[in-house]
Amino acid sequence: MNDTAALTPKEILSELDKYIVGQADAKRSVAIALRNRWRRRQVEETLRDEILPKNIIMIGPTGVGKTEIARRLASLAQSPFIKVEASKFTEVGYVGRDVESIVRDLIELAINMVKEEERQRVEGIAQAHVEERLLDLLLPTGGQQPASGPEGDKSFTLTGGGLPTPQTPEASTRERFREMLRDGRLDEREVEVSLKEAPPMPMIEVMGGSNMEELQSNFQDVMGKMFSRRDKNRRMKIAEARDALHKEESERLIDMERVKKEARRRTEESGIVFLDEIDKIASRSSGGHGPDVSREGVQRDLLPIVEGSTVSTKYGMVKTDHILFIASGAFHVAKPSDLIPELQGRFPIRVELHSLGKDEFVRILTEPKNALTRQYVALMATEGIELSYTDDAILEMADTAVRVNESTEEIGARRLHTIMERVLEDLSFDASERTEKTVVIDAGYVRDRLKDIAENQNLSRYIL
Repeated sequence: MNDTAALTPKEILSELDKYIVGQADAKRSVAIALRNRWRRRQVEETLRDEILPKNIIMIGPTGVGKTEIARRLASLAQSPFIKVEASKFTEVGYVGRDVESIVRDLIELAINMVKEEERQRVEGIAQAHVEERLLDLLLPTGGQQPASGPEGDKSFTLTGGGLPTPQTPEASTRERFREMLRDGRLDEREVEVSLKEAPPMPMIEVMGGSNMEELQSNFQDVMGKMFSRRDKNRRMKIAEARDALHKEESERLIDMERVKKEARRRTEESGIVFLDEIDKIASRSSGGHGPDVSREGVQRDLLPIVEGSTVSTKYGMVKTDHILFIASGAFHVAKPSDLIPELQGRFPIRVELHSLGKDEFVRILTEPKNALTRQYVALMATEGIELSYTDDAILEMADTAVRVNESTEEIGARRLHTIMERVLEDLSFDASERTEKTVVIDAGYVRDRLKDIAENQNLSRYIL
């Protein structure tokens, strides 16, 4: 794992600026939170466990960058990251999803992350093993003992041992085949390959309360262990066999115990949980009845996870003491102070994100590495079309987004997605058949595509 968390707060802020326009206060707060993780790892061990993460609440309307800030932060830190909606835990009344499933989902992501790194680490060894297995299939007597079976059976596995000495005819033939294999000249030749395949298992769905998700997962794991994997012979071309064998060899070379241990460590030390729509579980009255009972119940369920507890997962026990929680919400109706006091105390840092105006929209359309305008240029280039925008076209789209947000509903930068799609709808539809390969989008083009919708408030509610 690269220690990219060693970036200074200014460097983190600079990286976030490449993708997120404005919201300096929020970006500063998360940059400090990420740097503090690195600082904590430098502290002596006796004090290290006492230093808890400073969880953050981001307050602001939709579409201003709350989720993007958290997602980019996790990417920078190469940390396991999961986004969950707090309202999901109240969708079905008093039951909802089990809050501990947040941690279970997080460690699943960590397992996948570490497995991919391990797969890359053993890439060279796996390729060498695959090459030897393919040569054994092509040359069953080339210095190896043939596998038992009927005459002509070419399903062989690598038994180990050194290659034949260069002086033997078998070694010379094997090396010629090796060269042909590497050059791809044998890709169309068919061989019979023995692959490990899991036996089919019945799908079992466990119905019940909130802990049934984990119970069902554990039950499927037990069933998988009871039914061992079996060999199955398949006839395929060398190119296809190479991919199948590579996947099998990579899985065999990965030490899953090491993967589980590292995934648990990363989840505990650098996991990030983004709790969206936390305002939806805030109680807006002091009465203990109606939906507020459910909301407060979810807060109390979340509290142990945020405070620090130990969650049982199929990969072992996971402590949540040092997982960073970033919560967000619009808080139009409820206020952060409507959360139960214990939960408020676990989110000491609060930052407000501001609504975006015309200037921010112009920057969003032009500055970030993943700007919408650049995305559409790349998409049209696949059809051989050279797409460009004039400055006044950018201004016109930004101005329209502001006006529609003000007249209908404030959805922030997400409005730019609908506007861009509407402006380029005809071009996207006809792109593959156009004879004119150079297209310039100017203000007139934008106004022509948006005129009727932008002026008709009722229509824009449905289309923009």
